Amino acid sequence: MRRSFTRTIMLLCFTVTATASFSQILQTAAPASVQFSEEKLKRIDGLVQQYIDSGWINGATAIIARNGKIVYYKGLGYDDAATKKPLPKDAIMRIASQTKAITSVAVMMLYEEGKFLLDDAVSKYIPEFKNPVVLDSFNEADTTYTTVPAKSEITIRQLLTHTSGIHYAQIGNKTFNAIYAKAGIIAGIGVNRIKLADIMKKLGSLPLAHQPGEKFTYGLNTDLLGYLVEVVSGMSFNVFLKTRIFEPLGMKDTYFYLPAEKQNRLATLYTEDDTRHIKKAAATMDINGTFYTNYPNMNGTYFSGGGGLASTAYDYAVFMQMLLNNGVYNGKRILSRNTIRMMTTNQIGDLRLGQGNTFGLGFELVTEKGSAFSPRSEGSYSWGGMFSSSYWIDPKEKIVAQLFLQLYPNSHGDIHEKFKVLTYQALTD
Repeated sequence: MRRSFTRTIMLLCFTVTATASFSQILQTAAPASVQFSEEKLKRIDGLVQQYIDSGWINGATAIIARNGKIVYYKGLGYDDAATKKPLPKDAIMRIASQTKAITSVAVMMLYEEGKFLLDDAVSKYIPEFKNPVVLDSFNEADTTYTTVPAKSEITIRQLLTHTSGIHYAQIGNKTFNAIYAKAGIIAGIGVNRIKLADIMKKLGSLPLAHQPGEKFTYGLNTDLLGYLVEVVSGMSFNVFLKTRIFEPLGMKDTYFYLPAEKQNRLATLYTEDDTRHIKKAAATMDINGTFYTNYPNMNGTYFSGGGGLASTAYDYAVFMQMLLNNGVYNGKRILSRNTIRMMTTNQIGDLRLGQGNTFGLGFELVTEKGSAFSPRSEGSYSWGGMFSSSYWIDPKEKIVAQLFLQLYPNSHGDIHEKFKVLTYQALTD
């Protein structure tokens, strides 16, 4: 009887705690309150300062939360390394491919509404993708190519898992950079006034890199998913994200293109010189085509689901906390817990990413094998962004964490793995 009573009390306490964490917003707390060492967390400051002093980065914003309590949230270093202008913790950063997780959530919201099934052919909703073909041969001299018919249509699930065969423009391999450039296909960030629908419809007529479902090929899949959201919902993609995700969650600093009153908060983008040390990026860069450095401050029209958003460390932590909470945050449910379970379950079978990890619906998943290479727990899920940013969500440890840099390229990207190490070494339980 006594044991039964104790178990009942413990269960009630857990339920009350879980419910409270779902209904509250992320707030700063003493690290010790969630078993973090404040002293050991300071090692992160030293790590970032070392990279600044070495001339490898200009600065960073970082956030770590456990059990819904923020234990580390700082702006470190400089927005302008020359003038020593500090980088504030609420600086707005180009989040690039961290947009993909948000787009994947948008897609799964429509899936939950019965708008489609994940194994539906994309061509059912976007006819331009009917009867896909696969690249057979490519002539580098004149960029001509031959194709063979695909064995099957590409599906929505394959877009979410990057197994469709669609490649990346500009930052893909040499062959597909050439094929896409000739057809006017671009990666979708740092671009001038073009429309998502126009580019995605063109993409439908171009060859796939491999037969659908046979390989993991990181590509424009998530941009196409953004267009799918537009087609199925009847809303422009930016409006859908704003009204269905950002406003309910209270993400007040996340946009494709910043309103005028927030443009001065956009962090400066840096690049590297020939010695792999930082220098300010020019207004335009050549990334296999013209790239506009301060594109979030433009009056843009292209809403890239694969990489177009700008956000802050806090806003993105709110999004991550919603996922960790099984789809709910501050009393607002975005997805059901079973949909989150699907998104964080292996969806690519025996295919593998680096270090033996796998992929769900929008995230890399840490496997048992992968956890041997990183302090992150098995079952953690994550991704990163082109401008040297990374995030992860660890359901076992109830941790969400994020490190934002604004640097492309970055020859010293090992700072992200070191940030993970310094996060976990600070745990005291």
